[in-house]
Amino acid sequence: MTPARPTASATPAAPSVRDLVRLRAERPEAIAEAAARRRRRPLLRTAGTAVTADVADTAVTADTEVTASTAVTAVAAETASDRARPPHPGRLMVIAADHPARGALAVGDRALAMANRFELLQRLCLALSRPGVDGVLASADVLDDLLLLGALEDKVVMGSMNRGGLAGAAFELDDRFTGHRPEDLVRHGFDAGKLLLRIDHDDPGSLDTLHAAARTIDAMAAHRLPVFVEPFLCRRVDGRLRNDLGAAAVTTSIAIASGLAGTSAYTWLKVPVTEDPDDMAQVMETSTLPAVLLGGEVGDDLDGAYGKWREALRLPTVRGLVVGRSLLYPVDGDVAGAVDTAVSLL
Repeated sequence: MTPARPTASATPAAPSVRDLVRLRAERPEAIAEAAARRRRRPLLRTAGTAVTADVADTAVTADTEVTASTAVTAVAAETASDRARPPHPGRLMVIAADHPARGALAVGDRALAMANRFELLQRLCLALSRPGVDGVLASADVLDDLLLLGALEDKVVMGSMNRGGLAGAAFELDDRFTGHRPEDLVRHGFDAGKLLLRIDHDDPGSLDTLHAAARTIDAMAAHRLPVFVEPFLCRRVDGRLRNDLGAAAVTTSIAIASGLAGTSAYTWLKVPVTEDPDDMAQVMETSTLPAVLLGGEVGDDLDGAYGKWREALRLPTVRGLVVGRSLLYPVDGDVAGAVDTAVSLL
């Protein structure tokens, strides 16, 4: 059954962030109520399921206060030229915002860039309002905020599942599943889950994470829910964990992730672009599973990242982008411009 499309008249539980804070204290059950009435959509739109919203034009900037009118109306709003733009059937553009739950708050040289939740919500609502953005990946607290603000109507909602491997911790690779469980995603009517799978051959904690990941994929498949697996081979350098983006390492991580659990029917891959982008074609031949590209740390060279993503998106198994910090906190501050450019790559 195709989920109903959103309408501009949808009323959020919280008209503003100030009301959101009050509602959390006084009526916590409002989160479950908002989840129950959220208008859903398929994970992938096809030409036959693409929809547009018949609402007035709305402009939102990163400085706009997050209110019902900006969070709900803006999520659906498109200009006349935007409505004429053809959809991207079979493609995904998802904004990632699950970094804070792992204690990863830095963006470039800004150590606490993602620490201000009110600013993060403003940036997320702006990003979600842009035409062509399909949804969001986040931890429960962020998704609960967006539910109350009404910003998740007709969006793909992906819950982040294992956040226990805190950034910089000695136990970082024993990445426990401290976030969404499969049953939580089902209860809230969310559309997919995501898990991080970092493997260091010298760290025994990787085996615990590997085993937990396999069983979680089994549980997600039992619920017929897609799960996006983000695999890395990594190692510690001067005590800090480093992901290996060489072609051989990414190839090996994809092979391991693809073979987890009792079925791969609902498994997607979330993969980085290799150090040498020219290696991606061969690397992505490691699996037939559908994949999305992750953004990762791009530094000040966002244009360079766009070029790498553009080339990798031409590969047959690559179906979209899941990008967070580089679009939410671009160096020039233009969130809408960064998101729109990323969407144009699809």
